[in-house]
Amino acid sequence: MNNLVIDIGNTYSKLAVFEQKELLYFEQLEKIEEANLLKLITEYKIVSSTVSSVRNQIDDLEKLLKQHTTYVRFSTQIVGGVKSYYESPQTLGLDRWAKVIAAHCLYASQNTLMIDAGTCITYDVLTANNEYFGGSISLGLNMRFKALNHYTGRLPLVIWDNKTQEVIEEGTNTQKAIKRGVLQGAVNEIEGFIALEQQRNPNLKVVLTGGDSVFLNKQLKNSIFAAQITHEPYLVLKGLNEVITL
Repeated sequence: MNNLVIDIGNTYSKLAVFEQKELLYFEQLEKIEEANLLKLITEYKIVSSTVSSVRNQIDDLEKLLKQHTTYVRFSTQIVGGVKSYYESPQTLGLDRWAKVIAAHCLYASQNTLMIDAGTCITYDVLTANNEYFGGSISLGLNMRFKALNHYTGRLPLVIWDNKTQEVIEEGTNTQKAIKRGVLQGAVNEIEGFIALEQQRNPNLKVVLTGGDSVFLNKQLKNSIFAAQITHEPYLVLKGLNEVITL
């Protein structure tokens, strides 16, 4: 029995097929095409499906999945053994809640800090007692580059590729100074959040995910927190898969 899970983010959509807990297929794309989705459902003999979306208009997608699979509507009302104290669950991003569900299933009875470095950088903690009190939302890396250009008169827009830059260079010119400020600033921010949460939640496990997580994980290899950090690129998708099996 195979499951199809879809995570629709601000920039990209991610599709994954699981057999039980094993990831069989993954794809990241800018737009989901109905024909390609139907082909995937047929090829992998999809039985169940679910969707997490930061966008509101997914009615057509849900209709298609209901027609061809057993569709599980994902919401923050699905708790999966987690006690949430979030004051406005109706505004909590479904991708954030999927990560909480994943942490509960993958790292049971551990204090876990989930850091998702995508369009935004989000920080969410699930305690060893399976309690969720919320988290923090910060600017993503590319958003920081755009803000420096937009809100200043002379600073250029720096186009940064997370796949080609391995290290953070010294700021020996304006372009490099912007890169260093944004990238090192984000690394320092992440280390600060880890330190803060570790004081509150001993023996903290840190799970890094999101589009910029590969680059940031490399920068954190020399951090004092390196031993606590796990890079899990499919955390949201794994959480959605767990929802289907609840």
